[in-house]
Amino acid sequence: MKLKNKVIKISCGFMAITGIAINSSCESFLDIDKYIYDQVTIDSVFISKDRLTQYINGSSSFLPDESMIWSTDAYSPSGLAADEAIVPWADGNHRGEYLLIDEVTPRDTKFNPWENYYKGIRKANILLKRINECKELTDYELRDYMGRAYFLRAYFYYQLMRLYGPVPIEPDEAYDSDTPANEASVERSSYDDCVRYVVGNFTKAADNLPLEREVAFQYLPTRGAALALKARVLLTWASPLFNGNTYYADWKRTDGTPFISQQEDNTRWGQAAAVYKQVIDLNKYALNTVERTEGNSHTSGTLELPSTVSHSDFPNGAGNIDPYKSYKSLFDGTVQPEHNKELIYFYTRNNGNDDWIVYPNTLGGINGYSVTQDMINSYRMADGRQFSEATDDEKSWEAVGQGKSFSGEYVLAPERAHCDDNREPRFYASIGFNYCVWPCSSYRGTENFKNFVCTYYKDGNAQPTGTVKVDYNRTGYTSRKWVNQEDIRSWQGDVKAKTYPIVRYAEVLLGYVEAMNELKSPYKDPDTGNTISRDVSQMVYYFNQVRYRAGLPGITDIQAADYETMKALLKQEYRVEFAFEDHRYYDLRRWKDAYTEYNKPVTGFDVSAKMAERRQFYTVKVWNTEKTMKRVFKNKMYFYPIDQGILERNKKLVQNPGWE
Repeated sequence: MKLKNKVIKISCGFMAITGIAINSSCESFLDIDKYIYDQVTIDSVFISKDRLTQYINGSSSFLPDESMIWSTDAYSPSGLAADEAIVPWADGNHRGEYLLIDEVTPRDTKFNPWENYYKGIRKANILLKRINECKELTDYELRDYMGRAYFLRAYFYYQLMRLYGPVPIEPDEAYDSDTPANEASVERSSYDDCVRYVVGNFTKAADNLPLEREVAFQYLPTRGAALALKARVLLTWASPLFNGNTYYADWKRTDGTPFISQQEDNTRWGQAAAVYKQVIDLNKYALNTVERTEGNSHTSGTLELPSTVSHSDFPNGAGNIDPYKSYKSLFDGTVQPEHNKELIYFYTRNNGNDDWIVYPNTLGGINGYSVTQDMINSYRMADGRQFSEATDDEKSWEAVGQGKSFSGEYVLAPERAHCDDNREPRFYASIGFNYCVWPCSSYRGTENFKNFVCTYYKDGNAQPTGTVKVDYNRTGYTSRKWVNQEDIRSWQGDVKAKTYPIVRYAEVLLGYVEAMNELKSPYKDPDTGNTISRDVSQMVYYFNQVRYRAGLPGITDIQAADYETMKALLKQEYRVEFAFEDHRYYDLRRWKDAYTEYNKPVTGFDVSAKMAERRQFYTVKVWNTEKTMKRVFKNKMYFYPIDQGILERNKKLVQNPGWE
């Protein structure tokens, strides 16, 4: 391999190369050419701490912005390819819906992060190999940088595995510049081997990373982040998709090893539970709660709890907290991340391209994010009953006729239907509905946008007013989870800065309970010596923390003692607690529930009805009149296809089943 006309510059920690011609025979999925560019300059990186810091920050730049899950720049198809909602567009500007309508192919994947993730892996490998050469680092800094590099390596592989299943594990020793492409090509490892490798790296990351970060560096990974993600990987590995899934019996490596293990191993649940318990035992994290307030002549207080909900103080009840604010403030920018003990690993949220698909057109949005009726029905009544158990009057289309406000700021308009009344607090924190009030309190203009009462009728005020008529809501519901009461997408108003949680403590609690529920016999953790078993009292205690924070009744020992009951409770709780947070797509797959859930018809209100046809509007109907409403799920969709270009550059790779 020869380099010609070599001109090299280092600027701001990123390497800019100009005038380089490379023999193209060395192309592979690892992008060896780009590695050579780095290798030419790499010696200078490890001379000083400043340059090393720039390099590791440059490596981190390959991490995806996981807060972007709905837009053109979505980091994954999962935001719009979940069953939580539909959008009307399949127009090239949004990715996830193409998977749902089966228009993704290996030659047109719509989305291909493969190369960037392997670039990040390669940079992490270089860091770990050469970081000791930097003599300016203190011992603390050396451990932290090593921890970050191990975390990066594990995280890039984890992202690949989420999408593609088993992937090639690149040798830890970075390739030399003269390595032939056929030697750089690597066969996919089994999923078991991928998990062991990633878990090992998260373990090393946790051993080196600090428990706390200064506010200025709070977005960097910590020990808790490494452990929580390690637990998530183990929980996924224990789940039915990867644990004894005989559907993939014929899918094997060249040495005959199944890509997906064919023998169920129940101890995997114990391994996951043990790591979740390690996170709990750090005593650093807690569910976000806001103190209960009493109303006065100027503001409304916390809603009275139903008699079915424990009035004891949290975490043994919800008597001293405001459930609506406790949940809502996690997402709407009210609480700064340094004061939020629930956040374990998180980003600054990009409010731009994502949020506008939920806002009514009048408020600067395009109004297309349409939450399905199945998702709406998963939210319980305020007293804990399933919506399916509500009375006919409670499910009615008729107007309540009386307004209500609570938590000092949330207003319910009197025109709301009974079916949108008396629901659990997470419903109001997350869902926009017909006659929902959008306060827009930061608006400084003269138009009547403050306390905007949104209607989704055909002639409602949320509809488009220009020539483009496709931008309207299809089901009568949208998401308001990331919308602050102040927000309006107008130059005469503001949108509050938000934080996007990648992992939060509620996931740790539910993951721990799920893993315990699945255990058939006690598991002794070799690292801590702790023994994990299906402990009903522990399951009730940790599960009920999530329920009480949501203002709902806790479950009983009798419910938790029954495996199937507990399993159903967990699945519903995951669905509601993590709605629109990029969990549902992956949960349905790991549980092997995707085929059943995705092949249900899309239902919602009849948004073709006008305001004078209120009763007709509130009629639930099947929507299949547009392409994106005609969801399908085929077994091949459990894994995303590898782009054909990647396969052609690495002849040892095989495509995911069903995508050939």
